[in-house]
Amino acid sequence: MNLIDGSAIWVQGMVQALARAGCAVTLVLKAPVRTGRLVDPLRALPGVTVRSPHAERLVDAAQAMAPRTAAQILARVDGDDPFDLVVVRGRRLAAKLAASPLAGRLWTYLTDVPQAAGAFEGAAKGELRRIADASRLLLCQTEELRGFLESAVPATAGKSVLFPPVVVLPDGLEPRPDGPPDGRALRLVYTGKFAPRWNTYEMTSLPRLLGMRGVDAELHMVGDKIHDDPADPAFAARMRTALETGQGVVWHGGHPRAGAMRLTAAGDVGLSWRHPEMDASLELSTKVLECGTLGVPVVLNRTPMHERLLGADYPLFAASESDVVDALTLIGKNPDVYTLAAGRCRTAAADFTLDAAAGRLTRHLAQAFPEPSDAVLDATARYAARARAAATAPEVLSTAPPAEPPLAPLAVAERRLLRIGVAGHDLKFFTRLLDYLRSRPDMEVRVDHWAALKVHDPDRSRELADWADVVVCEWCGPNALWYARNKRPGQRLVVRLHRFELYAGWPKHLDIDAVDQVVCVSPHYAGLTRDITGWPAGKVTVVPNWVDDDQLDRPKLAGARHHLGMIGIAPSRKRLDLALDVLEELRRDDPRFTLFVKSKLPWEYWWIWQRDDEREHYERVFRRIRRSPLLSGGVVFDSYGRDVASWLRRIGFVLSTSDDESFHLAPAEGMAAGAVPALLGWPGADTIYDPRWIHPDPAAMAASIASTVAGGRWEDERRLAREQVRAAYGLEEVCRQWTGLLAAAPARPAEII
Repeated sequence: MNLIDGSAIWVQGMVQALARAGCAVTLVLKAPVRTGRLVDPLRALPGVTVRSPHAERLVDAAQAMAPRTAAQILARVDGDDPFDLVVVRGRRLAAKLAASPLAGRLWTYLTDVPQAAGAFEGAAKGELRRIADASRLLLCQTEELRGFLESAVPATAGKSVLFPPVVVLPDGLEPRPDGPPDGRALRLVYTGKFAPRWNTYEMTSLPRLLGMRGVDAELHMVGDKIHDDPADPAFAARMRTALETGQGVVWHGGHPRAGAMRLTAAGDVGLSWRHPEMDASLELSTKVLECGTLGVPVVLNRTPMHERLLGADYPLFAASESDVVDALTLIGKNPDVYTLAAGRCRTAAADFTLDAAAGRLTRHLAQAFPEPSDAVLDATARYAARARAAATAPEVLSTAPPAEPPLAPLAVAERRLLRIGVAGHDLKFFTRLLDYLRSRPDMEVRVDHWAALKVHDPDRSRELADWADVVVCEWCGPNALWYARNKRPGQRLVVRLHRFELYAGWPKHLDIDAVDQVVCVSPHYAGLTRDITGWPAGKVTVVPNWVDDDQLDRPKLAGARHHLGMIGIAPSRKRLDLALDVLEELRRDDPRFTLFVKSKLPWEYWWIWQRDDEREHYERVFRRIRRSPLLSGGVVFDSYGRDVASWLRRIGFVLSTSDDESFHLAPAEGMAAGAVPALLGWPGADTIYDPRWIHPDPAAMAASIASTVAGGRWEDERRLAREQVRAAYGLEEVCRQWTGLLAAAPARPAEII
């Protein structure tokens, strides 16, 4: 925090945003304070404590704070008064903390990661996987970085959230007045460190080169961190000489952030032109956004990220020194171009304010630390009252449920959390719900993870059955049969049933009288369950599958409106062949339509590929793709993986052409990602999705897609789809339903209809 650079500015923004979001913030400094210009404004904020381990003699004053030392210091500071969350910047320190008592509470901000697939060796992937496992959230500066991480390290998927740079204007600082400079020299401004790849030495030649073009200019440079480059030992001396003696160069030295921004506001054009090696960077320069907030246009490299930020026709993109001089000459002589560039930068910066950052953090905090529920507190009181009554009641030989004891305020000694047990062999459909339940301040969660469908540790299961107030069995299989047989009086048992079990033999052997609620994911399958099993209607309820709408809501890539998507094409009842019918119809008139398939291939499932009828089906399908002139070049197979949210950025329509589904999550995920769903009418589809998205056959589906695109309705349709899925299947809504379900009182015999 002694030098002005990107990391120091990031710390300031993060501390301010956390404080504004309602957190009590402790900032632990890694270096002794030599100047208070960046730290003192933070010390003055209410709710912010700044700790300097060097000043507190927790570390030797001359000792550098290496990651190992920093991890030890943080663990010690945490031991004094444990934190709810620990925000850490940097891969090396995060790797140390991943094996510390702070694991599970980390909100990790990663910047120093390999930013190309070829640079990701096994060791880096392993380290980042451990960091992801130990982190509650991974804070990513850009959408590009988030997508790259999720594809390279699957463990980051579902935990990666956007936290872009934060721009805070100092009190009293006004943006630059609109309009180009009038009758004076063009003021160029650069703030930050001086380093070879930042082209800071080359910048010092700009006033001289512009003078040769008839443009009077001066360069104002702010900062005091000159990089020592092992590859170019003479750089530091050369850079300092240019700063001190360069023609038209004014070196202001180091300044507090407020002072640096005032100097920027006094300039006309900001410089963020860098070496082409940095074009692949997945990070966004805070200086670019600061300039935009101040109404100062910026010269910078043309990259996909910058084009998305400022538009492909932004006039100040530059790839070389001559490009920079050309761009500056243009705006020096053309006021309209200057005004256009300044407006683009100002508009782009509007999403990076302190209020926007605090709003993002507030949403993440609400998900990580949900408020306690009165219903859950009442349920806990009921279970405590039962335990109190059971402890004092005489032993009776009866299988009837005991009379409900009167509720009374819990004594201090009885206060505890609602005890939730989860049992199952495969929890992949329950993961986010499990995370949510564990995050609740009014619940305690334990898991009985069965080694296989029929394999478990009876002692562990017995321990969970004796402990839990409520047991959730994920899958109606042998786990549900065991817990139904071993249920305690007054305990609540909830069984979640999927399509797979409904047509197996386990439901017919389940003691339904011991089950309080059977949960199905759709009304259609709830009805089938009642019809097939004969269970009482009141025992079977519907809680839909969840969709992580916040994670899926990401900006679309160019061309998405012509891209169809399928997630999962095996077994054959997923009907890839019907999706090909749709694609052929579309490509007859518009070859831009493309089908993207994200799935394991059928031969990767042994239980599918060993069946002759399945192999024959896929052989026909792939032969058709190879031979059809309309399909040639129109089908793309992408690898199976957890990076669905990133993959969906390119998809404009998500297809569901199956013969049957219990819910089919793919269309709902597509809707949350801003794609339009397109379904054939498999049984029960209309009980889950709006009939407007359901089509009678592939030809009708293709016609609807074509008219939606050609008629300019795609944006409106995808906006409606997103609103529908959030209201019905958004993660927050489904978690609310599960909270109510788990907090309900056990049904008594007279209550069962």
